[in-house]
Order: sequence, then structure tokens, then C-alpha cells
Amino acid sequence: MSEMITVGDAIARTLEQYQVEAIYGVISIHNLPIADAVGQRGNIRFVPARGEAGSVTMADAHGRFSGLGVALTSTGAGAGNAVGALVEAMNACTPLLHITGQVEKAWLDADTGFIHETRDQLTFLKASSKRAYRISNANQAIAILHKAIQEAQTPPCGPVSVEIPIDIQGAKIPVSLITAPVKPTSVSAVDTAVVDTLWAQLKQARQPLLWLGGGALGSADAVKKLADAGVTVISSTHARGVLPDSHRASLRAFHNSPSVEALIAQCDFTLVAGSRLRSNETRSWTLELPHPRVQIDIDPAAASRNYLMDTTLVADCAALLTALAAKAQGREWGDAQWDTQVQHALAKAVAGLREQCGAYAKLNDAIENALPQDGLLVRDITVSGSLWGSRLFRANGPLMNIHSLAGAIGMGLPMAIGTAIANPQRKVVGLVGDGGVSLNLGEMATLAQEKANVTLLVMNDGGYGVMRGIQDKYSGGRQYYNELHTPDFTQLAHAMGLQAWSVERAEDFDAVMTEALAMPGPSVVEVGMGQIGARKFAGPPQKTLY
Repeated sequence: MSEMITVGDAIARTLEQYQVEAIYGVISIHNLPIADAVGQRGNIRFVPARGEAGSVTMADAHGRFSGLGVALTSTGAGAGNAVGALVEAMNACTPLLHITGQVEKAWLDADTGFIHETRDQLTFLKASSKRAYRISNANQAIAILHKAIQEAQTPPCGPVSVEIPIDIQGAKIPVSLITAPVKPTSVSAVDTAVVDTLWAQLKQARQPLLWLGGGALGSADAVKKLADAGVTVISSTHARGVLPDSHRASLRAFHNSPSVEALIAQCDFTLVAGSRLRSNETRSWTLELPHPRVQIDIDPAAASRNYLMDTTLVADCAALLTALAAKAQGREWGDAQWDTQVQHALAKAVAGLREQCGAYAKLNDAIENALPQDGLLVRDITVSGSLWGSRLFRANGPLMNIHSLAGAIGMGLPMAIGTAIANPQRKVVGLVGDGGVSLNLGEMATLAQEKANVTLLVMNDGGYGVMRGIQDKYSGGRQYYNELHTPDFTQLAHAMGLQAWSVERAEDFDAVMTEALAMPGPSVVEVGMGQIGARKFAGPPQKTLY
């Protein structure tokens, strides 16, 4: 007879088969059999986050690099705490497995007041995930786990939640039920007729524009070949670095700069690859994109989602762009004069942004000079992130400039931790504001405990700087509820056992960032914006607030 093991043990063994390196979680009486199994086996690193939101955000960051992030939370209020982070993972299309416990089967959805019970948990998990499952049969637990992982990893990827009642976690099943990992659903091969049709359009264009989104993160080689041939490239902030900033054809993410907008108007073909064309990058969809417009997206439902397209091609971006790039060999668009125009438009946009940033442009430069070329910037929603972090700071490759796509504050610190654990040989800068970091402030203890290679840069302006700018513009200057009592983050870091610096003069940026980034492991740099000077940011460009 086959050896009998607990479902918790079977889950741990199955995750090992998928080569999961780390699980991020908060232990609880309703997930303990799984956590206990992971601990006993000792093959997967368990990162004890201080909150469920932090654990899922860390797993989200890890999954963006590894291909599968894993988070373990409690049930009820614990699972509820994870919802915002799941929404972020949905926006980023991150392959993520979220395992949450559940009360015993006998008390499911009974509204009896059983500890950790909540009414209809599966519904809010379905609303915030790509898919959500409830395991109701111990013998089927591993089969459903395989299915959840497959769905998480199948494009368009996303978080998949699995809730497992505590009695099922502890139930015994035959070890023979542990089966081999399953692969994501395969992407259909690119139809040569589709490639030929797209190429026929593209080769007729005088000056085509390629707009990159998150769906094109795996298309770097193909994009470079198209850019080398003279296709002008602009990206969403999520796709920064797919084409390195230094390339002559790159407009980076300056879609809302007048000089770049004027250049786009001169193009005569728009190819949108894996992008939602989000409101904050298109001036609430008022930015004019040249016709004809062709869209590539793996999701059929994405067709003409925000802009009316002339053609939508349902295909994997990497596969189709690779085939297109092969066709383009020998064809060249533009000329030296056009290259000069591109560089002039970009230089004008950069100069305007540097002027807007004022002294903080020097902080951008100090980090850029001190951070190794393979270093990573992870930024929260903050004035600094929206101004110099999103567009001014370099991006030499995909996923080198990471931010919250859902637009929620508070994700910068845990996202930096997950990024660092997924990339142990690379230095990470976590750019946060004092308001945003307060939402997950407990994760500073996680940063210290895990010795993550992160320099946390806290931009302290004593409140919600983004909201101050928005209220100034849209509320007639009336300022309410944006002043926050914040700790001395330098002293707080010292209390956590972390090396920390305070900067109150722009002329000290270079020395401090050089020292901080040269030190391995975690550290904190607090920038006193009250002393250096506040920056104004009135939110994404749009005509009215609503």
C-alpha cells in the first residue's frame, strides 16, 4: 500500500516539484499544516511577512522574475487583507499562487461565528484573482493545485487563489497522488498568413510607431531588431527597458510630453503590442495615435479595449514580433533626419522633466551613478516615483524599473523585498514616500530579518504629496487630510537594526547614495523633502478630475 502523508505535506512536495524557491506568508491556525510541512522538509525558504498584503505583494514581485510567486495566508480577515495585493497582481498579470486556509468543512459559509470564518470568502477571492478554487476533497487537492498553477502561468497570467479547509490540510492521502508538474496551456503557433498580412501593412509605412506594454516583456530581442531597422518605439511604464533607453529609436515612456506627442503625430502606423493603453499614459485616451492601428494581444477580449483598432491580432507578442522582425531584416524606415528628430524630441522631454524635478534630478543622477548596471529600481506611488522614478531613471532591460500598476500606495517596500529575494545577486533600490510606506511599515522588520539586499529610499514630505498636488489643481488649493504624523524613519531603521542615513541637502545626495548602495544587505536613506524642497505633482495628465 502506498505511503500515507498529509495534504499539507503533499502541497509542500508539489511546490518543490515546481522549483518554488520561496513562500511568502503569515502563519495561522488555519494554514499551519502547510507551513509545518514546508518547515519540516526545509527545501523552500519561508519568508514571514508582517501582514498578508505584504506577503502577497512580495510573492507578486518574486513571480514577475521567477515565473511563479507563492503566498500563504490565513482565512477570513487574513485572506481579506490580501485582496488589494491580488488586485495589483491582476493588473501586472503576474503568475501567482495564493493559498489560503479555511475553516473546517462542517462550518464553511455557515455564519456561526467560528473563528476566522467569513461569509462567502470565495466570492471576494474570485473578484480579485484570475480564478479561485475551493478544495473540498482531500484526494483531489493536488489535482486542483496543479490546475491553479497552470492557470496562473497561462497567458494572460494572473493570481489564482486556492482555499483549503483546515481538516483537509491535515487529512492523509496516498503519496501516489503527487503527480508530475503540469505545463501552462500552450500558446498557439503564429499563423504565417497573419504575419504576412501584418508585414504587408508595416512595410508600406513611412514611419511606424511600436507601443509596448506588459505583454511584450518577453520580446526584447525582436523589439531591438525592429528598432534597429528604424521602427520608433515607445513603452508603457511597465514595459520600460524592453528596448533599452539608450537605443536611438527609443522614446522611453514620455507619451505625455508635448515634444514626443508632436513626433507621434508624424508617424503613419501604430502597432500596439500587449498594452492596455492605460488612462494615465494616454491623457485619459485623448492622445492621438496614428492610423492604421494594429493591436497584438493574447487576450481576445482586449480588442479595441480603449482605442478603436483597425485590426486586432490574437497572438503571443513575443512570437508574432519575432516573426515580424525576421521579415523586417533588410528593410529600413526613417533616416538620419528622423533619428535626429527622435533624439531632439526625447531630449526636450528629458530637459522639461529635469526642470520640473529641480534638485531631485540630482538624486536621480546620484542613484544612477552608484547603482550597478544590473541594479533594480522598485518604486511606490509617490511624487518622486511619478516624476523622476518613472521616466527619468534609466531602464536597461525589462523589469528593471518596477512599480504599482494598480495605482495603490503602500506596495513599494514589500515589492522591493520580493524583488531582492528573487534576485539575490542584484542591488535593489526601493523608492517610497512617507505616506505610502506607512501602509506596510511592519515589513521594515521583514527587510531586516531577511537581510534583503535593498536600500529603502524614504522621501519624507510629511504627508501625501501626490494628493496635495491634486487638491491644489482640482480643489481650488483647498488642502484637507493630507498632513500625516510620521516617525523619524532614520531612528526607526536604527531601532530595527538597520544602517540608515538622513539627507537634508541636495549636495549630499552623491556621497550618501554612493555609501548606501555600496553596502550589501538592507539599509535606509531618509530624504527630508521639507528641507530640500517639495515637488508638485497633480496626478496623471487629464482635462478634468472626473
